Amino acid sequence: MSPQLGNKKAFVTGATRGIGRAIAKCLKDNGAYVIGSGTGENKSGAYDEYFQADFTDIEQIRSCAKFIRANEPDILINNAGINKIAPFSEIDLEDFRRIQQVNVVAPFALCQAAIAGMKRNGWGRIVNVSSVWGKISKEYRASYSASKFALDGMTLALAAEYSGNGVLANCVAPGFIDTELTRQVLGIEGMRQIAAMVPMHRLGTIEEIARFVVWLSSPENTYLTGQNVAIDGGFTRV
Repeated sequence: MSPQLGNKKAFVTGATRGIGRAIAKCLKDNGAYVIGSGTGENKSGAYDEYFQADFTDIEQIRSCAKFIRANEPDILINNAGINKIAPFSEIDLEDFRRIQQVNVVAPFALCQAAIAGMKRNGWGRIVNVSSVWGKISKEYRASYSASKFALDGMTLALAAEYSGNGVLANCVAPGFIDTELTRQVLGIEGMRQIAAMVPMHRLGTIEEIARFVVWLSSPENTYLTGQNVAIDGGFTRV
């Protein structure tokens, strides 16, 4: 794959580790000028520029949106997200609000900030990173699923409104992915049990997600918009 992004500027949230870092690196490797964003200090060479922002703070969301409006990226990847598992009856309202702010309000504000420049230029790509829990759900996932289903709905509305202006908006929904965090949380045995539930009998890789996101973000994608594509080894379909 060589999407030829040499004249494109991309903004990637949650770019300091895992899937976000892989997306930023893949965009950069394909020629894009990449601005990464994260909550901590810049500790990665996966991007050309860095914007520090913590989306649990509404003022930092506004600051990030202002930065995007001024810089007019051609490509926006909303990857940053948080989760907290709890039984429905025990979900703390503040935890629920915080998850919606990071997973929905921040992408909404950043999409709003980016869309004017994309529309004016007649070209743009928005990819919102959802989850299989934004296509199906299970116990203890009410807060997270609510946020990811909302992200899909917002993406559909964006596609309906702006695809005619050359701005294509899509979601990707990763399944069980082999990340550093996954290894820390599940351990080797836990990952083996998860893999047994996947038709391909393995977890996905961050590179597999990144390559598809970069294709969606590229000029090679000319007609795919308004979709929520699961990259899950068949987990949600088989």
